[in-house]
Amino acid sequence: MPCVRHCCLDNNDVCLGCHRSLDEILGWHSMNDQQKSALLAIMQQRAITGKNR
Repeated sequence: MPCVRHCCLDNNDVCLGCHRSLDEILGWHSMNDQQKSALLAIMQQRAITGKNR
């Protein structure tokens, strides 16, 4: 699980800690490994660029 326990959603409902959207957070447990891997790459890019969504 990518949660870093620093939960705070921005104006776009994206967590400032883990860089997941609220929908992504809620759907994490129903994702398969391929979907989770793809989301982890997206989260990493959001962290680097500072852009959400």
